[in-house]
Amino acid sequence: MSEQALDLEPGEALIESFSGNLPTYVKEHVMLAALGAVVISGGLMAMGNPYPWTGVVGSVAAIAVRGLYVAKEQLGFTWHLTNRRLIGPDGRTILLSSVDKVNVIFTAAQVVTHSGDKYMLKYQADAKATQTSIDRARGAA
Repeated sequence: MSEQALDLEPGEALIESFSGNLPTYVKEHVMLAALGAVVISGGLMAMGNPYPWTGVVGSVAAIAVRGLYVAKEQLGFTWHLTNRRLIGPDGRTILLSSVDKVNVIFTAAQVVTHSGDKYMLKYQADAKATQTSIDRARGAA
């Protein structure tokens, strides 16, 4: 998306854009599948199920289907950081002056506003760098 497509205000400049990262998306889904496999197989063993391996198969299959189904949508979300605001993928706007803090949660940067609203910039290649960029822009605003 170009700066013109963003409909920037006079004096507003695009600093950076943040999109989901495919390798990060895949790594996070592999981690979820592995965690799910352990939990589900452990639960099946605790219940005395003679086929605990089905927990592995079920977990991997479920996470793989979900991952493939929503990949294009999730990786297509792009947030734009300007010297005044964050512009979300659906056009929502968060003024930098209304941002209370930016947290890192696994591969996401979570933007929390003073009013308590929370927004997730998911599947960032480097969520800490995303956090730093937003915090730097907040400090300059």
